[in-house]
Parts: sequence; structure tokens; C-alpha cells
Amino acid sequence: MPRILLIEDEKNFSRFVELELTHENYSVSVAYNGNDGLQLGMSEEWDIILLDLMLPGLDGIEVCKKLRENKKTPILMLTARDSVDERVRGLDCGADDYLSKPFAIEELLARIRAILRRQEDNKKEESRRLMVLDLEVNLDSREVWRDGEPVELTKREYDLLLAFMNNPNRVMSRELLLDTVWGFEAAVDTNVVDVYVRYLRNKIDRSKAKSYIQTLRGVGYVMKR
Repeated sequence: MPRILLIEDEKNFSRFVELELTHENYSVSVAYNGNDGLQLGMSEEWDIILLDLMLPGLDGIEVCKKLRENKKTPILMLTARDSVDERVRGLDCGADDYLSKPFAIEELLARIRAILRRQEDNKKEESRRLMVLDLEVNLDSREVWRDGEPVELTKREYDLLLAFMNNPNRVMSRELLLDTVWGFEAAVDTNVVDVYVRYLRNKIDRSKAKSYIQTLRGVGYVMKR
């Protein structure tokens, strides 16, 4: 059940919106001023935040700015002000969408569904990426980055990197790596693991002071988070 935080000081209006959203099977919490809304927005995880522009205490712009310092939660700004300048202010401070009052509840529901669809698409995209610290792999394109810098790997180096990234903090013996990466190529000696680990380190570490793949003498290797 998607969780929605409504930050709105008009209690009759917020109650109406809360009932409509609850009827659509959303879990809704309400804050009636900017300070309480900011605290709830920061302390819990939400799928969407509906944020009124004019609020007692902190106004919607300030709440949005402070939320954006730490949160990526989609923010749909609600306001009775419909000037271009106000819309621009709301979007520039980090809001994802903007809806002017009065609005039809059907339009609000449609905007919420659109935001949730985008969120789901983003999650699917993220699920096809693998990350350990500043190492990132796109599993679809097989592209690799460290600290945003692209890293060119051979197929074997890439497979070896995935073996480590899929098992962070796990000590992996040469035999296990050989079985995982080389499979049934029985003629391959375990020394080849050392060779390819060295190749991989040279590429992903470059001028970095720290190597993520550490050697445990007599045991194997481990990628530390």
C-alpha cells in the first residue's frame, strides 16, 4: 500500500483529500503545518509527499528545500496560487509536479498514479544495477564505473568483478572463484585467479589509494564494503 504524506493546513480540505486517497487504498498521514510536515517527511519513508505552498511555520518552499537536502521522495506541490512565477519557484526548489487549487480529485489521483509509475520504472532500472561503494555495474549494458569514471573490462574480468560484488564481505577461495567464473573449464589452474584479480585491480583501482579486493593469504580474496 503506497504511503502518502499530506502537508496541508486547511483541515476540511485535508480531510476530504485524506478520505479520497484512503478510498483508493493509499495509506495517508497528515501534517497541518510546515514544521510537523518536515519532521514527518524526514523521519519516515513515503512514496509521495503532497505539499501545500502556504503553510504556518515553515512555508512549502522551505519545507521542499529542506526535504531535498536528504530525501528523493517525489513531491507534488498544491497551491491556490497559479502564477507562472509560483510554479517555477515550486519546481526550482525540488518539487516533481505542481497542481493548482481548486482541482478535481480525479486529476490529483491521476497525477499520483503517474508519479508512482515513474517510481516503479526507476526501481526496475535500479534493480538492473549493482553497486558496492562507488563501484557501479549496469547489468544490461555491462558497463562499469568507479566513482563515476568508466572502467573497461574484458568478459572474464567483468565476470570476476560480479562474483565479488554479488558477495561483498564474503571471503572467496580461489577454488570458489574458479568454479564461479570459469565454471567447467577444468583445465584452468587456480593460479589464473591470481592473474585475473591482478588485472581487475589494475583497472578498477587505477590511482585510488584503496583497493576494494583484499588478499587473505592462504585463504583467498574478499571485497570489503
